[in-house]
Amino acid sequence: MATENAPLAFRHNSLSKGENILIVGPSWVGDMVMAQSLFKFLKAENDDCTIDVIAPAWSMPVLSRMPEVRELIRLPAGHGQLAFNTRYNVARALRNKNYTRAIVLPRSWKSALTPWLAKVPVRTGYRGEYRYGLLNDVRRLDKSILTQTVQRYVALGLASDPNHAPATPYPQLQVERDNMPALLGRLELNAERPVVGLLPGAEYGPAKCWPLDNYVELARQIIATDRAIWVFGSDRDKESGKYLSENVDGVINLCGKTSIGDAIDLLSVCQSIVTNDSGLMHIACAVGVQVHAIYGSSSPAYTPPLSDSAEIYYAKEECSPCFKRTCRFDTYACLHNVRVQDVAQRVIGMATIH
Repeated sequence: MATENAPLAFRHNSLSKGENILIVGPSWVGDMVMAQSLFKFLKAENDDCTIDVIAPAWSMPVLSRMPEVRELIRLPAGHGQLAFNTRYNVARALRNKNYTRAIVLPRSWKSALTPWLAKVPVRTGYRGEYRYGLLNDVRRLDKSILTQTVQRYVALGLASDPNHAPATPYPQLQVERDNMPALLGRLELNAERPVVGLLPGAEYGPAKCWPLDNYVELARQIIATDRAIWVFGSDRDKESGKYLSENVDGVINLCGKTSIGDAIDLLSVCQSIVTNDSGLMHIACAVGVQVHAIYGSSSPAYTPPLSDSAEIYYAKEECSPCFKRTCRFDTYACLHNVRVQDVAQRVIGMATIH
């Protein structure tokens, strides 16, 4: 077993029986869902291993739906905060848990602090932000091989840097079916008709958001086929949900009314989902519904919907993907050029088949 001062070239040869693994999780909803692919890979390698995840408080409801995770460790630090004393206190509490190794998914310096302070003997992560010493199993990120975020996560569970992209198991979140009757009752929802979910938001910014008027026109065409429409989103999406419900009779605005756990359960009820590239898109994929994913400034080659039941709509412009939060040309052509009729035909047609 390696020591705390193991050389940088150290590589853990294989996943030993009974490994006790600490994962430092990412800070975005979609990334946390994709991290489950790593957890599933590790458990497939050796089901006797244990996986604990240290993560922000908001992610606890998502992680609690992942059966691979034994313990959820809350890191009470805001996004982007160093919060050294907080990380030290969390690390000190972890020292007696006898972790055999840690895998650090974010590439920031501060994210590697807690495993180092906790004296985890093997600390794996990608090179970046001068983390030598904090990490002692430093991996080289070859973006020409690991083209997707999910591949980069899974590759950290391998014995060494890969020469080809690893197979990535799809995330699969547990749904609490017993919660459904009370949830439907509290929100006054009727699931007797087929339900199409609309997810018009994206925390990253407007360059990921299909125009609201496109969602309105799509909703009108779907409602005309005697299907219900539920709009999902966070508090930030309330106005978008309100706009949709006020402009299309029968649309139910759930934005800001559900917890992440509630959203997981309600999305599983839907026949299909129309969504921007967002965290909720990844949740919808992970509960197994038909997903229609619209991409703007981001790329489906980098963060694809991880599902065999997904349709992708991507008007690849000359400037795409730019990965910007806002359009530098102020045209948002990559989004405007995804036609409503193209999406509607697929959503209505595939809903009829299913």
